[in-house]
Amino acid sequence: MGGPKGKPAEVTTGDVVILPAGVGHKCINHSEDFLCVGAYPQGRDYDLNYGRAVEYDKANARIKTLPIPLKDPVFGNEGFLKSFWNKIDR
Repeated sequence: MGGPKGKPAEVTTGDVVILPAGVGHKCINHSEDFLCVGAYPQGRDYDLNYGRAVEYDKANARIKTLPIPLKDPVFGNEGFLKSFWNKIDR
C-alpha cells in the first residue's frame, strides 16, 4: 500500500482495510475466498491513476473536492472514522 514506495500489508480473515482517497494500492496475490468491496461516499466512484507525474496535480485537485463520508463505513454513525474525517484540514 502506498504506491511504488509503499509497503506490503498482509490481511487475514476478518480484517477491514479503509483506504483514504489517493492511497495507491494493488492486490499482489490472494486466496480463492478473498473478497474486496469498494464503497464510495455520496455516489462517488473510483478512478484509476498509475503514479505518473502528469497525473499528480489533477488527482490532488479531485481528492480535495470529495465529500467527507456521512458515516463510518464499518461502524456507522458511532464509528471513530467520522470524527477523524471531520478534523482533516481540507
